[in-house]
Amino acid sequence: MTNKTILKFGAVEHAEAGDLPGWIAVEGQPTMQTAVQHTTSDGKVISGTWRASPGTYHATYTDYEFVHMIAGRIIITPDGGTPVEVGPGDAFVVEADFKGTWKIIEPVTKHFVVRVG
Repeated sequence: MTNKTILKFGAVEHAEAGDLPGWIAVEGQPTMQTAVQHTTSDGKVISGTWRASPGTYHATYTDYEFVHMIAGRIIITPDGGTPVEVGPGDAFVVEADFKGTWKIIEPVTKHFVVRVG
């Protein structure tokens, strides 16, 4: 019997390499990989795993995101705002109107949930 109401994320086998829309490398040569591991039937919520190497991106968000950090360390600074450092075990949200930098200090692995639109 297959359980259709619970989906446990397994190993990331197929991650797409390349910067996300609205993300521009501004320091170093960071790279990222995104693996969408689940999409709701209406397409309004996606979740999965994201990995990134050290460097800095300027990010412009258009969607709400919930994040649970698995590994790594990031300093996130909203444009004109106060830096926030996050690391393994931390959980946080990024509102849809966020604009600012993600300075990836140590290689990152995070789980994410994004509400599209």
